[in-house]
Amino acid sequence: MNWLMMLASLSGALAVGAGAFGAHGASGDAAEWLRTGGQYQLIHAIAALVALRLDARGPAWLFVVGAAIFAGTLYLMALGAPRWFGAITPIGGTLLIAGWLWLAWAGLRAG
Repeated sequence: MNWLMMLASLSGALAVGAGAFGAHGASGDAAEWLRTGGQYQLIHAIAALVALRLDARGPAWLFVVGAAIFAGTLYLMALGAPRWFGAITPIGGTLLIAGWLWLAWAGLRAG
């Protein structure tokens, strides 16, 4: 079983659900956090699947884990967690950036 593919796919499904809830079931800051988290999570679920197709497992893992931390903290705040969870969000963003940089480096090495 390809755990990374499964996690990336579930991440995409969760992102769609969070975005829909943000658009139709939440308001104020909660709606914005759900939309932002959903957007970043969905983009990086797709990026992880593409990275897997390119045999770049390292960047794919960074996309999945980074998106889980980035979006997860926003989702938790939208559901009532303390606002200090927002201080954790940049850790996920840093992992996402690292995934893109690693993927760029892998492209340079392959070419």
